[in-house]
Parts: sequence; C-alpha cells; structure tokens
Amino acid sequence: MRYQIEFRHFRYFLAVAETLHFRKAADILFISQPGLSRQIKQLEENLGVKLFERHNRKVKLTQVGLYLQREINTNFKQLEAIINHAKLLNDGIDGNLRLGYVGSAMQQLIPDLLLKFKGTHPNILINLKEIDNKQQIEALLNQNIDIGFIRQERVPIGINVKPIYEETFSLVLPKNHKINKTNFKSLSQFKNEHFILFDASYSESYYEKIMQIFDDSGFSPIISHSTINASSIYRLVENNFGVSIVPTSLKYGFDLKIKFIELVEIPQRTTLKIVWNNKNTNPVLKNFIEIIRFLN
Repeated sequence: MRYQIEFRHFRYFLAVAETLHFRKAADILFISQPGLSRQIKQLEENLGVKLFERHNRKVKLTQVGLYLQREINTNFKQLEAIINHAKLLNDGIDGNLRLGYVGSAMQQLIPDLLLKFKGTHPNILINLKEIDNKQQIEALLNQNIDIGFIRQERVPIGINVKPIYEETFSLVLPKNHKINKTNFKSLSQFKNEHFILFDASYSESYYEKIMQIFDDSGFSPIISHSTINASSIYRLVENNFGVSIVPTSLKYGFDLKIKFIELVEIPQRTTLKIVWNNKNTNPVLKNFIEIIRFLN
C-alpha cells in the first residue's frame, strides 16, 4: 500500500538519523515509538529504498540514508531561509544578511562595505558575528552565515573566494621596549624573546605563513601564549609577557601601551578574503556580491 509522502516524514527521518535511536527520536518529536517506526517504514516503502540498518537494538544509516540526511539538511536550511525571508518581507523588511568575520576585517573594510551597501539597500537587517576562519567555513557550508571575511589560503569546493585586501605584517612590542623603528634591523633581534601569536586554529595557513617569517629569520620562536583574539594578544604584550606579529591593519582601533613596527622588508603578506557558499539562495546575498565584485 502506498502512502503520500509529507513534510513530517522527512522531519521524522532527520530525528532518527540524528539520534540513531527510535525511542529518543520519538521523545524529541512527541510521538510514540511504534508510530515513528511506522512512519519511517512508510517513507522507505514510498521511496523504494532502505534508510536504516536495524540489528541488535542498534540503528545505523545506510549509504542511501547518509546521502538523504545530508541533502535534506541542506535543502531544509534553504527552506528555512526562504520562510524567514518571507516573514521579514511581511514585516516590511527587505531581508537580512549574516556576516562572519575575523577581527581585522572590522577595522575598516566591513564598516566601509556596510555603509556602501546600506546606501543602496537601507531596509536590510545585518547580523555580525566574530568567529575564526575554520568556524566561518563550517558556518558557510551549513548556511548559518551568508558571507565570511577570512585569512585562509585554501577553502573547500563550493565556496567562492574574492581576495579583497593584501597587507604587510607588523611586530607588536610593549611601549617601553628598547627596540623601536630607528634601531630595528631584523626579526633575529627577537630570537630570545617570548612570542604571543594567533593560535593555529585561527587559520592553519595563516599560522604557517607566520612560521615562514621565522624560518627566513633563522630561528624558531619561543611561543609562550596562543589566542584567537587580538585584544588578548595586545593585553599580554602591554604587560610584558612577550611580543607578537599581526596583520598591520590590526594596529588601528586600540589605545594600549604598545607600539608597532611594520615589517615592510619581508616578502610575506597576508590577504583578507570575502567568501560565500555558491548554493546559498539568499537574495540579499546576491545584492551584496554585486557590490563587492567592483572592489579591488
């Protein structure tokens, strides 16, 4: 006997796929376990596929089930975004845009872009979230954000990249440090200093580039602290826990007892990039991309 597939069947499937436990899934869905099992069986019969392996009281997704879980999750995200957009339109708002960013992007780039975007699209809600590079990529793939601002060399297939700003690195020192712009010669002057750096989790490729700077300078750094937050780095440097190397744009927006020496002679540069998921159907994203296409 054939039953009509309804939206709820896919909700039930996702609940079981997530928990791999019919009773737990039934509790989450507020239905009986036999009722849930019957609904899943109906779904399998209608699709003509087997979604779960059931043996020894254990539940495991089949290869078909894994595929369906991934695709339904993706399409449910799009459906959720469409519904949310419709609700905003109903409330007189043209839509929303969710941005993820690393701290340095907020110094000037993002404010300038948002001012330009708001000039032509004044009735858009903008949500901003500071998260590291890896989290941004995951959020883009899961469509939890629409646009990211990252410092990372490689991204997964399906993520579009727009390099937007290449810049130098700068050395960060306590205000009272004996080395300054006039007597600075090379980074090797700091081979016995402790360094406070962005953690490798911030971006593995960014971290590797920093290590290349030390390799070219002929020494391995003594790393005393790692963090993903620029203000934490600066507070530690200010209190003489060590020195640091950061993108030069991060010298702005802080009023602390620290100083910067721009490393203009080294070949390494860091590039800020704008990234987005090419499967994202948010119409506001398309408008934003039109603006950034004309940036250098």
